[in-house]
This record gives sequence, structure tokens and C-alpha cells, in this order.
Amino acid sequence: MATGDIAGELTLASNSTANVQGSPETAVSSPAKRIVNDFSIQVATVNGSGSQSANNVLLKSIFGMGIPVSGKNLFPSNIAGLPTWYTIRASKHGYVARKKEIDILVAMNPETAKEDILSLPSGAAAIYEESQNLAQYREDVLCYPVPFDKLTAAACPEAKLRKLVKNMIYVGVVAKLIEMDLTVVEAALRRQFSKKQKAADLNWNAVKAGYDYATESLTKHDPFVLERMHATEGKIIIDGNAAAALGCMFAGVTVVTWYPITPSSSLVEQLIDFMKKYRVEPDGKATFAIVQAEDELAAVGMVLGAGWAGARSMTATSGPGISLMAEFAGLGYFAEVPGVIFDVQRVGPSTGLPTRTAQADLLSIAFLSHGDTKQVILLPGSVGECYEFAYAAFDLAEQLQTPVFVLSDLDIGMNNWMSEPFAYPDKPLNRGKVLSAADLDRLGGFARYKDVDGDAIGYRTLPGTQHPQAAYFTRGSGHNEKAQYTERPDDYQNLMERLNRKFETARTLVPKPVVAQTGRSKVGLIAFGSSDFAVIESRDQLKKEYGVETDYLRIRAYPFTREVHDFIASHERVYVIEQNRDAQMQSLLKLDLPASEITKLRSVRHFNGLPMDARSVTDELILQERI
Repeated sequence: MATGDIAGELTLASNSTANVQGSPETAVSSPAKRIVNDFSIQVATVNGSGSQSANNVLLKSIFGMGIPVSGKNLFPSNIAGLPTWYTIRASKHGYVARKKEIDILVAMNPETAKEDILSLPSGAAAIYEESQNLAQYREDVLCYPVPFDKLTAAACPEAKLRKLVKNMIYVGVVAKLIEMDLTVVEAALRRQFSKKQKAADLNWNAVKAGYDYATESLTKHDPFVLERMHATEGKIIIDGNAAAALGCMFAGVTVVTWYPITPSSSLVEQLIDFMKKYRVEPDGKATFAIVQAEDELAAVGMVLGAGWAGARSMTATSGPGISLMAEFAGLGYFAEVPGVIFDVQRVGPSTGLPTRTAQADLLSIAFLSHGDTKQVILLPGSVGECYEFAYAAFDLAEQLQTPVFVLSDLDIGMNNWMSEPFAYPDKPLNRGKVLSAADLDRLGGFARYKDVDGDAIGYRTLPGTQHPQAAYFTRGSGHNEKAQYTERPDDYQNLMERLNRKFETARTLVPKPVVAQTGRSKVGLIAFGSSDFAVIESRDQLKKEYGVETDYLRIRAYPFTREVHDFIASHERVYVIEQNRDAQMQSLLKLDLPASEITKLRSVRHFNGLPMDARSVTDELILQERI
């Protein structure tokens, strides 16, 4: 079994270790085969050190060379001082999931440097402050000691700025070692500091200082290099929260209520910027309302109030906020009031790990509130779908007259992803079954909760409709078809059965799954959300390394559409791959499937807070298949 160990790509050559530390017997030099556009870089720093700008320059420089790339930020939940790691993956094959193995380490945090280098596979490369002497810990790792402190002092006379400038020194060193086009690096840097010319010049000088040092003093012995490609032409880089914010704006949202919580805050913060720029009248009057509430309970209450009044309204939160929203979620379901709730998932329970990723809110949201409640959930699997599903969620909420939840996660929401540009919406907004005064004249009145069309969705009016028969009571207590209060057993049972039929209608409206079916495999894989990236790569590993072909279905919504049932029925074994401890998607599927299909389901779980990687999926699948 391949382990991802890169030592096999290299051959031992001369014993010369000039400018590269390690024993003569084990130092790897003069690689026989270059590894081109297919490796990962991990930068280890501390939170609050200003390294994000330098890491973005590296990421966007690789992107600017036409090479598929992704970036993941692993940061602590405090404000400053604790370790943070940023991983950049370049993949000529277009893989964007986290790579389990690190090929190049930039060790800028003395507190974690020893642990960081010990975690590397044999044959990897490490760049670090020369005074750390990390070569003593690994003889099978290519070590590049760099006098970062001296270079920073020379490049930046102002001592208070050196902590920030030091990060750009490693950008220059890395750029030289992996043969990055320096003109592309400068372009990326100047875009990063486009509004700060002096900062751009200072940081560019630091990049050149690192590059020049590496040119003059380091001899390259590792195999990792970049070569220009054309795989990123026409593409963009964006994070999922910004993509969702764009979708909300295009969907016509007018009321946004929120309480800040990691990792969802940037969704609303980005939306605020968009709305201030694009949704203001020429006279300066805003056409929207954005309110920071006192807590998540108040935020979702405002969403439902605005939705009842006819506004397109939303909030964004994460797991702890979802817990607080349960009672209002039940009101929205029972009284049939539209609203959109974004849950950018993180690790729980309780405070959990606020800056780590998970897919562990699925079950709680599917039945959020007490009593018999079923919520509609959209599950975007990319930044493009964060944009598309944000738009779709508002249409669905008004069509179905119910809250709609959009579940992404920290990995999609806060990390940078390569994407095709987003399509400008070409369909009018779907406001659902809303009656005007003219409609009421024609109909002679209406019963708010009556199933007229056989889809279990009633007609509604909006407050302010000028008609004597437009008004109705919106009740969170028992009610009949005419919205009258009732405790009659048959009225309650009829209402609940209609709501259940409406959930069946939702099956026909939510996004269908994406299916990759060979027609030759007895083994099916099911995943959702950000797990998709690892599963796509794992399927390729299974075929290349083991000759095993698998079919794949990515679920994009709950309730499940017929395609999900048909996929499971057509396979002997189906592995449900997800990022939580309790196999929550598998549990939902078991509740939805006939008894004869349940035994086909098997589970692959990943729940350590790190984004799922393909190698872990492949290893687990092979283990279970052999058993």
C-alpha cells in the first residue's frame, strides 16, 4: 500500500551536505525525479503574527502560475499567541482536499518546531531559523537553515515592523526553492497591499531578501518544484462565506439579523460590505436592514418576524447558536413562516473546538425543536454551491413556507478555494403562494392552512394587503385550516399529517444529488458537503493503487430525493463517509430507507477536527472491504 512517503521518488547521491543539514549517510540530494506541481507546503507560525498576508501571497502566486491550489488555515480559538498552521496544496490533478502528508515545512514557531519536523515523512524538506538547529531531530529530512532574524533586521530598519516583514522573508525563500516565477509573486503581493504602497514596497524588499539569500546560500536538494500550467485561467479564488454572502444578496435578502460566532461571522461581515456597496439608493438610503441582535435566539426571532411580514430574511450562526434557535425553529415549521438560517459548522459539543471543522449538526437540525418537526436542509459541497444554494434557499423557504437551513462548515466557509466564476442569476425570484388583493377578490377569500393544490402548501397573504379577507392569525398553538385556534384531536392530526406531506413535496424541490456511476461496481460511496473533495481523490487512489472501482453519490439536500434511494438499491454495499463521530448521515438514511436496504449501509467517520483527507478514506475503505 502506498503511504504517501516521498522517499521512493529520490535517490542517494553525493555525500555533500553544503547548505543542507543532515548526516552524509542519509542526506537526500540530486533528486533523480522532480516532483512537479504536486506537493503541499505547511507554514507553522503563531496566531496574530501577521502571517496570513504572506500565506495568501504564496497561495495566489501558485494560482497565478496556472496551477490548481487550495489553502487551509488551522488556527487557535484565542486571539493571539498560540500555534497556527497554514497548508497550501498544489496539485496538477486538481485535488483540493487536505493532503495528509506535508512535503515542505516552513517552521517559524519555535514552540512547535520540533514536533512539526518530527511529523514530516522521510524525504520532506524543512525551512527554519538557523539558530533552531532542527537537523538534529531528523536525518532523513532535507533541512534548509535560514538566518531569518538577521535578514529581517537588514530588510526592515523599523523594529516594530520586523515581526510582520519576517513572514515575507520566508515567501522569498520558498519562491526560490520551488522555482516560483518571481514576477507572479510580486503581482500577488502588490494586489495584497493594493491600497498601501509603502507597505507593498517594504514587503517586496523582504521577499527579495529571502529570495536572494536562497539563491546565494542554499543548494536545492529536494525534488519539489513548480512549472507553469494553464489550469486556473478564468477561475477565481474565494472562501465559502463570501460566496454565500454573494448568493444572499442576489437572492434579494433585505433583513439580516445575527450574533457573531466563529466560523460564521465573516459571512455576515462580507454581506454587510456587499450590501453597502450595491444595495444603496443614489440618495444614500439603504434598501436593507442588518441588525446585530443580543443573542442567536433573538436573531432567529427577528428572521421569522421579517419573513412573516414578507421580507426575505436570514441569519448565520454555528452549532451553539443553532442550539439556542430550537424553539423559534419549531415556530417557523408549525406556523409555516419562511426564513433562511446558515450554519457554518464547527466541532462541538458545547464550546467544543471553535476553529476546527466538522459535519456534526446534521441530526440536530433535521429535527430541530421539540415535537414532530422536520426541517429542510441544503448541503453545499463547494464555494460555487455556497453561492447557488444561498440563492436557492430563499426561493425554497418561500415556496415551502418554512425555515430552510444551509449547512456548510469551517473548511468551506473560511478557507480559500479555486472556483469557476459564479453565474449571474437568470430566473426571477420565486415568492411562492402569495395572494394579492386582486386574487382575494377573484377567490372570494381563503383559508390560510388549507391544502388547495394537493402539495400540502397553503396560500398566504402579507401584512398590509388591502382587503377585508386578507388577515389571519399566525399561531404557534393548535390551529385548523382557517388559522383558528383549536385543540380538537382531528384538527391537530390533520395539520401534522399535512406538514408531513409538505416535507414529501420538498423532496421534489430540493437539489438532486450528484451521481458518478460506472455501472460496473457493487460498492457505492455516499458523502456530502466538504467531504466531497477527499472522496473524489480517494476514488482515484482506489482505482490506481488497488484496481477497485466505486460508484459515488453526493447528497445535496434533506429530505432525500428518489435518486438517493435508487442508488442504494443498486449496490450491495454502500459506505457513508462523513465528518462526525455518530454517523449522523447514515442515521438519517436509515430512518428514510425501507428495512431491506438498511443493512447495506456501512460507515466511514472522520472527526478529529481536521479537514478530511483522501488517504484516510482510502485506508479505511480498504480495511473494511478486506474484512
